[in-house]
Amino acid sequence: MFALPLTEDVELRPLEPWRAEEFLAHLDRAREHIRPWVSPSFVATELPSARAVLQRYADRWADDAGGIWGLWWRGTLVGGVMLVSFDVALGVCEVGCWVEPAAQGRGIVAPAVRTIVDWAVRERGIHRVEWRTNARNARSRALAGRLGLRLDGTLRQLYPSPDGRIDLEVWSVLADEWLAPPSAPAPTVH
Repeated sequence: MFALPLTEDVELRPLEPWRAEEFLAHLDRAREHIRPWVSPSFVATELPSARAVLQRYADRWADDAGGIWGLWWRGTLVGGVMLVSFDVALGVCEVGCWVEPAAQGRGIVAPAVRTIVDWAVRERGIHRVEWRTNARNARSRALAGRLGLRLDGTLRQLYPSPDGRIDLEVWSVLADEWLAPPSAPAPTVH
C-alpha cells in the first residue's frame, strides 16, 4: 500500500478492487453530481458493480492500458483521477477525473491530474495527453484550461443522452508543451 501526499489534507492512492465498499459509499455521495458527466458504466449502484468498475481499471493497469487512483481528503475517499486509455506504442493517453460535491472547489483535483500526466509524459514517454469532456461541463473545461491543455475541437452530437445528443470537446497537451518551463508574464507597458 502506498499513498502520495498532494497537500497537507489530500492523498493520492491506488483505487483497487478491494476498496469496492469504500468506492460505493463515495459513489453514493457523488452519484447525482457526476452522473451527467461520466460514463453510465462508471456510476456503480451496488457492491458487485463497484467491484467490477475497479476491476476493469485494475485489468487496464495490468495490461498497461490505463489506471485509476482515488483522492482521500482527510481520510475520506472524495474523488479520483484516471487514465481512461493509455497507449505507449502510439504515445497517447486520455486522462479523466471526478469529485463529489463536498470536495468540489478545494483545489484537490488539479494536483492529482498533474501528477499522473507528469508520470505519463516523463516516465512512460507519452507524447499526447487528451482530456475529453461534455461541452456543457463548465468545471471540466475550466480545469483543462488551467492545466494547460488546449481545445482541439468539438465532436458534435456524438452520444445520445436523456437530455439530447452530447457534444464532446477534445482537449490536449503535447509532451513538449507539458515539459516547457512556464512562460514569464508579459511586461507591463506604462
